[in-house]
Amino acid sequence: MTPDLDSLATALYAKIDDLLKESPHLAPWRPTVGIAPQLTDAELVTLAMMQAMLGFTSEAKWLRHARCHLRHLFPYLPQQPGYNKRLRKVAELLRRVTRLLAADTSVWSDDVWIVDSTPVECGRSRETVKRSDLAGWAEYGYCASHSRFFWGLRLHLVCTLQGLPVAFALTGAKADERETLLDLLAAEPGIVAARPGQTLIGDKNYFGRDFEHQLAEHAIQLLRPARKGEPERPGAPLFKPLRQVIESINETFKGQLDLEHHRGRTPRGVIARVMQRILALTAAIWHNDHTRQPVRRSLIAFDH
Repeated sequence: MTPDLDSLATALYAKIDDLLKESPHLAPWRPTVGIAPQLTDAELVTLAMMQAMLGFTSEAKWLRHARCHLRHLFPYLPQQPGYNKRLRKVAELLRRVTRLLAADTSVWSDDVWIVDSTPVECGRSRETVKRSDLAGWAEYGYCASHSRFFWGLRLHLVCTLQGLPVAFALTGAKADERETLLDLLAAEPGIVAARPGQTLIGDKNYFGRDFEHQLAEHAIQLLRPARKGEPERPGAPLFKPLRQVIESINETFKGQLDLEHHRGRTPRGVIARVMQRILALTAAIWHNDHTRQPVRRSLIAFDH
């Protein structure tokens, strides 16, 4: 098996196809009597992953490209409206497949996690803000890393040091990072229970005696830089290089997978498009791990 996009797509398709045969209830609901789709759900998810990997933010352009270059993998391709509707319906399947791939890597059991959030901009003009279907969920927020205000959402990520997404959530721009993290841990009790003594590295926003006490109840040790007025905290020399890890993971999402150019206009559309990118990164790490590539998070072999 060679580390190129065709081999990744083939391996991913086989994995999803086996999953849906074993657990058909994971597929989107459709009537018992009706026309069977010509593009299977396994093909659809694979196609969605490839779109994110190759950096096509326009579905129309992506399908034109696929018709010219990917007929050997996808004999049938839907029109853009049909592709868009089906993509929004498989968001939960995208999440399930992402977790399946992540758990099938050697780095899934790493005992160190990194947590952070990054902006997912959804609009810039005032008219967009007033008319958008995302109003009420998307909101104005501030990104301290880039010293800018934005209107949109935040993607909260818990990753391993190799960049493998372990847990994630999409919230409003003003959502408290600590509360979101605790909600993520509460929603994934099995992952936390299976990892006693887990170390979690965060930035200065993950502070508070009650917050750290709740993490300790999950047997999670928090490492973060000291805030102004606090004494030096344990592990301080580690923070600077390890903070660069989570920043580079965010940059992979934004620079290579075009996270902020998702073009989603509705809640379901944004969720599906963000899930595409999380799946793409997870699939690349999964494939690189199984083919014993030296850098698991590298997308170079797949993004062209």
